[in-house]
Order: sequence, then C-alpha cells, then structure tokens
Amino acid sequence: MEDIAGGTLSRLAAFTTDPSGGNPAGVWIGPVLPDDGVMQAIAAEVGYSETAFLAPSGTGAPGEYRVRYFSPLAEVAFCGHATIAGGVALGARGPVEGNGAALVFVTNDGPVTVDVEPGLDGSPRATMTSIETWVREPEPWLLAGALELLGWDRDELDPRLPPAVAFAGVRHLILAAARYERLETLDYPFEPLKALMLRAELTTIQLVWRESASVFRARDPFPVGGQVEDPATGAAAAALGAYLRHLGEVVPPATFEVLQGVEMGRPSHLTVSLVPDQDGVRVSGEAVAIEPLAL
Repeated sequence: MEDIAGGTLSRLAAFTTDPSGGNPAGVWIGPVLPDDGVMQAIAAEVGYSETAFLAPSGTGAPGEYRVRYFSPLAEVAFCGHATIAGGVALGARGPVEGNGAALVFVTNDGPVTVDVEPGLDGSPRATMTSIETWVREPEPWLLAGALELLGWDRDELDPRLPPAVAFAGVRHLILAAARYERLETLDYPFEPLKALMLRAELTTIQLVWRESASVFRARDPFPVGGQVEDPATGAAAAALGAYLRHLGEVVPPATFEVLQGVEMGRPSHLTVSLVPDQDGVRVSGEAVAIEPLAL
C-alpha cells in the first residue's frame, strides 16, 4: 500500500485467495476523489485492467462511497472485480460505524450494495448486488460477426442456452458452448473483435460452458480493455445470473459458481446468487493483497 494523491493505493487480486490467481485491481481510498486527470494517471501507472477510486459520498450516510473506475486508457462505467476488491479493502479496516458490514458504492450508473463479512479463513469476503438488469437477443450482425471472429460454428453452441446480450452494469454478449473442448481454445483477431465490441458497446464477450447445474466455466475476451482475456469478470457473472433467470434455467433462490481464468493460469472463483423479488444479482468473492495490505 502506498500514499498517493491524498489517499492510499492498494493492489489486490479479486475472486481468489492466491495472489497469483484472480483478477488484479487497484483500489484507491481517500477523503475526496482526485481530479479526473490524476485518477487516469494513477490507473495508467498501476497498469491493471481497472482501478477503483473510493471516497465518502458526502451525503453523510454511513458506509456510502462515491466510486469511479478507470482503466489505463479511460474511465469505465462499472467494474465488478474492482468493486469486490474495494469492499474487501474497506472491510479490512473494520465495520462501518452505524451500518454494520453494509456499504453502498455510488457508481456512474447508480448505487451498488456491497456486503462484507468474514470468509472461511476470517478474512473479508465481499458480495456486490448489481443494479437493475436486462437481457435481449443479439442483433444478427453482432452474433454473426462474433462467431466468425472467434472461429465458432453455430452448431457448436448449446441449444439450451441461446446467445444473448445481458446487462448488469455493463453489456456482455453471452455465448454458451455445447462442449468444453470449444471453450478450451481461444484465438481471435484482436483489433477486429475490439471494433465489433465497441460498435455494440460490449465490455466483454462471455463464453461459457455448463459443467453442471451449479457450475459454469467461463472465458471472457476483453480487447476493449486492452487484454486478450479477462481472468475474472464480476459484472459478466452478474449478467450471466440475469440471463439464466430470464431463460428459467435458474429459479431464485439459487446459487451457482463460475470458474474463470483457469485456462490462462489465473484461476478465479465467483459465486452468483439470485434472490426472490430482487432484480439485482449478487456476486461474491474474496480478494487478497498482491502487495502487503497494511490497513
């Protein structure tokens, strides 16, 4: 942890208890958010896919933080793994006075509730609840273009899980493979897929395979973030929960696991929960310091 721009900057790996796994995120916490240019410069220096910047919202509500997310290149609307990392970093400081373990992160698109509680080893474990979700059929040009660039054939898709665009803070194209062997190989032209995703305003393409009723394998191409693949995507896991609920494949109350990052050597474990009469999807995970977190 280091002092920078009037706050403290930590580096954590989210959705793992192993610093060599999960998805790295920067977490800056201070009394007031820095100027946009300063946040952008810090995110670029950190170099991770996203850095979350947190400061008290100013409303006086205990546990309420204004949160903004920056990639090394630009601000992004929402980032699930940096939200989990931010919740764990705040939870390591102790309970929020007058508000137990509950936090509210006020993002650019609306409030996200973050609950922090001890995990199995006693370290903080965070659960975020997404904003309102939606699920739509993909435009024909988007589906055809994605399949072509990924090198997937339509008959390799799981007929029980049709392609869809799902939103739980940002947009994701969900493609489900009928067999795991299809998911094992990921090879695509970087710039053309990036251009397609930018046209469709996608954050990732979530490629999944249903291993069992309660376990999904996932890989997320992330060229719009400057990476071939994202090792853990909390927002995509929330979108997957909304998608499965929309199809009736998962009926609340329900919990399932998403295993991501395995094929790229950064295994991640995301827990997704659906609650009756709640539109938002809950995604839980641990985070561990990549550098000593002296809080």
